[in-house]
Parts: sequence; structure tokens; C-alpha cells
Amino acid sequence: MLLSGKRALIFGVVNNRSIAYGIAKAFVEQGCRIGLSYSRDAVRKRILPIAEELGADFVVQCNVTSDEDIARIRREIAGRWDGLDVLVHSIAYANREDLAGRFIDTSREGFHVALDVSAFSLVALCKAFEELFAPEASVMTMSYYGAGRVVANYNAMGVAKASLECCVRYLAVDLGARGVRVNALSAGPVRTMAAAAIPGFRSILGAIEDKSPLRRNITLEDIGRCALYLASDLSSGTTGQTVFVDSGYNIMGI
Repeated sequence: MLLSGKRALIFGVVNNRSIAYGIAKAFVEQGCRIGLSYSRDAVRKRILPIAEELGADFVVQCNVTSDEDIARIRREIAGRWDGLDVLVHSIAYANREDLAGRFIDTSREGFHVALDVSAFSLVALCKAFEELFAPEASVMTMSYYGAGRVVANYNAMGVAKASLECCVRYLAVDLGARGVRVNALSAGPVRTMAAAAIPGFRSILGAIEDKSPLRRNITLEDIGRCALYLASDLSSGTTGQTVFVDSGYNIMGI
């Protein structure tokens, strides 16, 4: 099995349709031990059955905008595991009003929230777990096509994802000296709770089916398989990259 004996901490499982769930399921099927982290009390009742289904070692709550909370879960996990082989950052948030209309109307507070939750949280988590990462550990985060192209109504989140991809490159250098790889997985649109907040999301799905080389939308299984590659030793020479899993849509021009 590709991940036999490895330990992965996964942020962002909300339900069994979330991208992080598809990744967690793929990891478990390849022999990985997992821990799951959720953001708020409202998510707990949904994540506990998933943790049981997947056989997670533990479930912890963490507010990634709080340095104290991040330090707390770092201590908790260090008490359970003597090392961390994989960190999955599948966290993003922007205020609903900043995902519609004109980007120029984004508020200062809304811009801060989107960048803090969606991008800086990766930096904060990598800093917290730096000494716990096992040799040749893998860190991965979730990006989107809107980081490099204008997507209607993506607005503040597009800017946050662009920042996230840049963070990946700088983190790859900082952590590379210890053999830790850092990459972004840029997934095509999938029907998730986060996607439901974007006006016109159905038209985006239709565009992928009509214009991508593979003429289909991607699945959670597609994303999970790419995440397996990034988590496993198969990607031992890959770091600082944004890997697209979008049926090839990102290569298309007008």
C-alpha cells in the first residue's frame, strides 16, 4: 500500500461530499492512519460519524485563526504521534458578500478574513508542526483555477488562493532543507458546501463539461488519487508545485 504506516492530519472534512473527505478516504484505503480536525462545534456532529467510518485515530477541534488553538492541537497530536507524515490543508473561507458583485467592493475586513483563513492558516500550521514533521513528510493544500484567472464571483477568494499558491512556493524552500515537500492541488469544481456559496456555480460545472479536454467534471476519487501521489513517496522529487486536477480545463484558451 502506498501510505502504509504513515500518519496524516487532515483539516477541512465537513461532510462526505467535501474534498477533504475524498482525500481522507483515499488515504485510509492505502493504509494511512488519519486524524481529523474540525473548525467549530456545529461541524462536530457531522464529522464524528465520518471519523468512525474511516477509523480515524482522533478528532480535534481547531480554530486556525488562533495561534493559541494551533499550539494546543500541536501539543495534543505530539502526545499521540511521535511524527507527522502528511498534513492536508483543505481550508478556505470568505464572507458571502465578498463572493458576488464587483471585487473592488470587497471590504477591508472581508479581505483580511479571506486571506487569514484561506492562506495564512497554511503558514501557521506549517510553523507549528515544523519540528513534528517526519523526514520526507508531505504538506498539501487545495487551490483553484481562480487563483490565476478571473472567475466570476470568486473575487476575494481568488486573491486568497493566489496568495496561497505563493505561500506554497516559499514554504517549499523553508521546509525543503528538512526534506519536507509542500504542494498545492488545484481541483476543478466539485459539488461541495463551499462551492454552493459561489453564485453561478452550476454554469461553471457546465463549462468544464463543454470545454475541458476530458469533457467531464472531476470526482472526489480523482482528487483523492492525486492527493495519494502527493502524499506518497511517488512524489519524492515534487515540491513547490500547483498540480491541476480539472480534466485539463486549465490548458484551454479562448
